[in-house]
Formats: sequence, C-alpha cells, structure tokens
Amino acid sequence: MKNEAFGVNIIENSNLDDGINGWFPLGNCSLNMEFGSPIELPPMARNSLGMQERLSGRYILVTNRADTWMGPAQMISGKLKLYLTYQVSAWVKIGPGSTSPQIVNVALSIDGNWVNGGQVEFNNGSWHEVGGSFRIDKQPSNVMVYIQGPAAGVDLMVAGLYIFPVDRRARFKLLKKQTDKIRKRDLILKFSSSKANNVSGAFVKVEQIQNFFPFGSCITRSSIDNEDLVRFLVKNFNWVVFGNELKWSWTEPQQGNFNYKDADELLNFCKNNNLEVRGHCIFWEVEYAIQPWVQGLNKSDLTTAVQNRLTDLVTRYKGKFRHYDVDNEMLHGSFYKDRLGKDIQATMFRTSHQLDPSATLFVNDYHIEDGSDVRSSPEDYIRQILDLQRQGAPVGGIGLQGHIDSPVGPIVSSALDKLGTLGLPIWFTELDVSSANEFIRADDLEVMLREAFAHPAVEGIILWGFWELYMSRENAHLVNAEGKINAAGKRYLALKKEWLSRARGYIDVQGEFRFRGFYGTYNIQINSPTTKINRTFVVDKGESPLAINIDL
Repeated sequence: MKNEAFGVNIIENSNLDDGINGWFPLGNCSLNMEFGSPIELPPMARNSLGMQERLSGRYILVTNRADTWMGPAQMISGKLKLYLTYQVSAWVKIGPGSTSPQIVNVALSIDGNWVNGGQVEFNNGSWHEVGGSFRIDKQPSNVMVYIQGPAAGVDLMVAGLYIFPVDRRARFKLLKKQTDKIRKRDLILKFSSSKANNVSGAFVKVEQIQNFFPFGSCITRSSIDNEDLVRFLVKNFNWVVFGNELKWSWTEPQQGNFNYKDADELLNFCKNNNLEVRGHCIFWEVEYAIQPWVQGLNKSDLTTAVQNRLTDLVTRYKGKFRHYDVDNEMLHGSFYKDRLGKDIQATMFRTSHQLDPSATLFVNDYHIEDGSDVRSSPEDYIRQILDLQRQGAPVGGIGLQGHIDSPVGPIVSSALDKLGTLGLPIWFTELDVSSANEFIRADDLEVMLREAFAHPAVEGIILWGFWELYMSRENAHLVNAEGKINAAGKRYLALKKEWLSRARGYIDVQGEFRFRGFYGTYNIQINSPTTKINRTFVVDKGESPLAINIDL
C-alpha cells in the first residue's frame, strides 16, 4: 500500500466545526450540537496517530431515541479502499435513565451488511472510549457509518469520531525498538588463553541457534501422523497445546468411559521431540462444549463428577503439563457457575493447584484484545481475575486466545497494557488470523506477533495450528495441504529469523567482544592464524550487561 493517506480521518465534520452538517439522524431521533466533551483524542487513536490537533469539545447529543439503533449517521460511500485496515475511534457517553449497563456500538452498513466497528459497555455518566477495526475486500456501492446501542429513551452523546487507515509499517518501527529493549541484553565476551599467543585480533562469528521465547502450535492426534507437518513443527516451534484431546468431552465422552490414549500418545510425542506442553482444558464453561451426560446431572452428582474429573486428570498427568487452562471461557459461559454456585470456579483452581503445584494455572478467553465483544473487555477480564484471587484461586497466568480479524496494533497493545497491571504473565494461547488473501493474512499475523513479542507482559505465543486441513478456522493456515509454505508462513519464518541475533567482528586489545543479543543459546566461532575454536553459551534474561568468560 503505497502513497495511502494513512491516519487521515474519512469522517466529514468530525469536530463539528460546521455544526452538524454532514450528519443525519438514523430514525426519528433528534441531533443537536453541545459543548463539554473531551478535547484529547481517545488513547488508542492517539497511540496510532501521535500528536494531533486537539478536539473541539463539541459533541452530538442524540435525543428522542425510540429504538436502540437510532443515532447519528453519515454516508462515507467511495471513501473506503480495498484491503486497508481501518481503525475506528470515538468518545461516547449516555444520559440518565438507564438502570443496567448499556452497549454503544460504532457500526457500518456496507451495501446493507452490518459490520462491527467497535463497541463498549458501561453504566455511568462518564465519557468512554470506543475503538475497533474493520477491512473490506470488495468495493461497495453504499457505506453508512452510525452510532447506536443504548436502550430506547436513553440519550446518546458522540464526540470525535475517527475512521482512518492505519500505517502498520510505521508501527513496526516502534515495535522493533521496544523489542530490542525488552528481549535483548548487552553481552561482553571475555576471552582468555593459557597459550602464549595473544587472542587480540582474532575474528569472531556469533550465531544464535535458539531463542528462549516460547513459540508454539496446536496439534491433534491425527496431525502427528503427517510426517511433513511434524518436521515443520519440530523445526519451528518449541511448545504445543492439544486441540481437543485433553478436553473432558474427549477423555470421558460417556460417563465412566475414559479415553486417555490420544493424550498419552501426544504427550509421548512431545517428550520425544523436546516440546513443552500446555494443558487445554480441564473444564469449559460454555454449554455447547459440554457433553450431554454432564449436562444431565443433578447438582449433587455434578459436584462429584467435577471432583472426579479434577482428580483423574490432574493426578494422572502430574508434572507433565506446564500450564492448565482451568475453566475455559468464563466470560462467555457459566454452566458450572450457574449450577454449582459462584465459588466453584475458584474451587477448580484451588484443587488443581493442590493436585499439581508445579503447573501454572491460567484463565483463558477470546476477543479480549480487539474491542469487538462487550462480554470480554480487558476491564471485565481484570475484574474476573481479581474476584477469583479474592476467593483464593491461585491464578498464575492470563490466556488471550487471539482469534482475531483486522488487528490494529494500538488496540491490541492497549489491552495488554491494562492486563499487564495485574503483574501476571500473559500468553496468546490460540492465536490465528484469517483472510482468503494470504498476503493480508501475513500482514495480520505480523501485527499480532510483533505486538506480542514487543510487550513486556507477554511470555509466550501459541498458534492455533499452521497446516491446512488441521485448522479450526478457514484461511488461517501457514502451510497448505501439500506442504507449500504460503505468504503467512514465510512471514512467520522471517520473524523467527529476525529474532535470532548474529554478530561479526574482532576481539579487541582487552581480549573482549561486545554485542547485544536476544535471550537464548548461541554458537561462537573464533578464527585466528593459529586457532579455530567452536563454543556454545547461554544468555539468560537480565537487564544488566552479561559478561561471559570463554577459555580458549
């Protein structure tokens, strides 16, 4: 995308310098201009756009709203370009009269099809940021943007609506600097020799052979029968998670009929190939994912079944799974909570820890990082985690599934910043991006990988598969069914290569060689007229310069 007007707002009269010209009411509501809205851009937009002129403080007041969809609207036909990622940002507020949390949504009607531009839920009289993103892959004839959502009769206020294409390349430059700061360390190689010859002036070649950062993938029992898939997996990933084989519906599909064979075989495969393993998942709160026999139990029998599930699984695999997703998607489901009481989720965590203290216990949910789902905002996730901790649940990690479309870096980063305040490690546990255009898919994947790798709270990234036909989402694969690496796969491999340090030079007169490198394992070659030596050394995480003594 060359010569695009990145960062330029396509909304006309966004600041209301010309009253409400360019805006019209959707439905029989009333629009008026008022004063008193924030004059700073919302944080996520500010992170994308940098220094901008302040907002005017004017806002649109929407009254006489007889339905939830009524609000201010504007036609933007002809202003959107194919394949560009657009960021959406606005300040929104609701008037008095609501007794429950209200959703405010920036929506687009693209040739009659509804597209979510971002939404937020709140229940107070303050201004709130709403942010999101979207992209189009075929040219529309008619496009309308409108703001909707609060209940009928509740006034709506909107200020500073921005819709603009994001400059991903500019963002990547910033992320590279952040990555250098948090994932690398200054190194001093100090050479000594018992021989008489002076090591000064010898040529040094340093190659990193392994980055310690966890990059993983989902696998299934059937996928490891594909030899080509296994070769790619073992070469390019160091962690895995099982797609289905540890879920309760898989290990006990009928009551008392256990199937641990698939999980056992996968664990044995991982052990033989030096792959660390996440345990996904002990329980799953969403009702559609729960096998019928469990759904049919009364409270007493369900309590017993939950305890048996914990004892059977966690005891059987004690010490073999580094992580467990204890109760999957608690923001989107409440099967166990509704039937066994609000304390059951914390009990699941406490019991899991008692049975296997070595495993880090995670919460795990989706749409936390993209602004598209009011049930799973970062704020809601934080409240849930704090509530579990207050009940004594040893929550040790935050799982972000990362099934995302049209990602925008500052929106993702904003969620990570908020979650990072809890001081817990964050992992992307099921990351995938989907686009029929493999080059767009590659760009989206790069956005997510760079944002995650550049954030200090993120400690691991697991892709939800990489090989076509072994994916849960269409158009998300990195390698096609015949083994050909597509543009997204090549982008992944290029980033993995970028995140391995290399250095060349000569030993100085003090017998030292200095460089800055990623944490991990290195190979070093020293060549001089009298010596040719190979050594390996390890760079652990740390902020101060690391001195490594190498005896020649």
